[in-house]
Amino acid sequence: MWKSHPKALPYLFLSEMWERFGYYLMIGIFTLYLKDVEAGFAMTEKEASDLYGTFIALVFLTPFIGGLIADRYFGYKKSIIIGGIMMGVGYMMMGIHNQTMLYVAMTLVILGNGFFKPNISTLLGNFYNDDEYKEKKDEGYNIFYMGINVGAFICNFFGAALQILLGWQYAFMAAGVGMFIGVIVFILGTKHYGDKTEKKGVQPGDMPFYKIILYILLPSIIFGVIGWLLKGVQSDLNPNSYIFGSDSTDAFIFACIPVVFFYASLYFKAKVEDKRPIGALLAIFSVVILFWAVFKLNGSALNTWADRYTDREITGNTEKVFNGLKFSQEVDYVKDSVAVYDSSFRLQKVDGKVQKEYNYPVYYRNVAPEKLPKEGSKVSLWATNLSQSINPGWVIILTPLVVAFFTYLRSRKKEPSTPTKIAFGLLISALSVLVMVAAVQIGNNGSEKVSVWWLVANYGIITIGELFLSPMGLSIVSKLSPKNITSLMMGGWFLSTSIGNKLSGVLASMWDQYDDKANFFWVNFSLLMFATILMFGLVKSLNRVMKEKGIN
Repeated sequence: MWKSHPKALPYLFLSEMWERFGYYLMIGIFTLYLKDVEAGFAMTEKEASDLYGTFIALVFLTPFIGGLIADRYFGYKKSIIIGGIMMGVGYMMMGIHNQTMLYVAMTLVILGNGFFKPNISTLLGNFYNDDEYKEKKDEGYNIFYMGINVGAFICNFFGAALQILLGWQYAFMAAGVGMFIGVIVFILGTKHYGDKTEKKGVQPGDMPFYKIILYILLPSIIFGVIGWLLKGVQSDLNPNSYIFGSDSTDAFIFACIPVVFFYASLYFKAKVEDKRPIGALLAIFSVVILFWAVFKLNGSALNTWADRYTDREITGNTEKVFNGLKFSQEVDYVKDSVAVYDSSFRLQKVDGKVQKEYNYPVYYRNVAPEKLPKEGSKVSLWATNLSQSINPGWVIILTPLVVAFFTYLRSRKKEPSTPTKIAFGLLISALSVLVMVAAVQIGNNGSEKVSVWWLVANYGIITIGELFLSPMGLSIVSKLSPKNITSLMMGGWFLSTSIGNKLSGVLASMWDQYDDKANFFWVNFSLLMFATILMFGLVKSLNRVMKEKGIN
């Protein structure tokens, strides 16, 4: 696999694999930790989803500034190392059970990802700009993307075992160790990087950095404060007068306005030869926001689905193996625990003791009566966060098949263009949501638990869409970006991811508002179909731009 690719690829692959090991281990347990009453912060579904959405949004917003700093001042190597160390420290601190420390840790992860994420992706693209590897760029990004998902697959097993054996803190510490290993691997590959890690420097016509602070960062902070303070129209559905759902969401949306304006200005101020490529990238960035809004439900709404609505009981040899490896927990069955359930309730902690059940449904509340165990018996349940390994598991299985499929089409000169791949990725992702609509129907709208195979099928289909879209997005940014702002435009790709992530948090926070859960998934399907129609409408003009640049 490696022979026909740059020698740096294995090091970048492994660095990204370990970085994603840490990130997805943390994400897999994040909302579960926030909602845990006894060892977490006893948050409601809405509170946890809102904080989750804001966090992952900011994680992917900072690559905008991190990419720009790397392009002009630090270079890629220094930026990647600084970012990796900050993230590792942030993960280590996240398990300290103190709300202030949680926010400090989240800040370190947010800033660290800004330095790490866009620059390792840009560095990879630099190696494929050479004529020797140019035609292999899409394939290189697919392989790199598989590295992401190897890390994302294995991490949840470590997270489950450490959380069950030792507690949340040790699971978060494992995420930090993974990140530090990623930094070490990256440094070991230095001899293969050559001059590809060097900064581009400030180019003629570039906006000075002090102007970026004055015209973008400072306005973003001001707009964010305005969004936090500004109130919308009060109603029964919106008693707190939020504009977009919560204070943090309002602040984030407003803070994005100056950044979006900045990216739009790149188009208007660009040289004639750069105008159409930048315009094409901005159009793609706009459309894929809706993909990320639905895809990132994996850490919130779909995690909730796995926790509340999926049959997680294991028996026989599977039970023995999972119990032995600490991938499962034994849960007592007490008849009174399922006597009453009201979605308006949540667990409350008073004087260090759990007083009452509120909006924290016990596992047995929606188990069919004939399937309930005997009073006082124990049942083994696989850890909820293991469901987060289904998607990356599919990526590992399907990536070689997708790469082989496109290689075959390329050999017959029938390979679709990168924009066409993205359009089909959106369509396939939309179809995956229909699986969850069917799962809701099979489970009688959550009154009975359903098989985990519904989640497996949903993730399997959306993974195909993801492989058509996400690595292709990284590839097309590398192909179309003007050389002096490649990392900045990679930051634009992550800005669209950021906005999509925040919208994902908004969607997830509405979960409890839908009495019929099928309607929640129909909304997601509609969003993806809208994005699909837009993208197919853009394909012709995007292909024309790529042809003008002499690329596929």
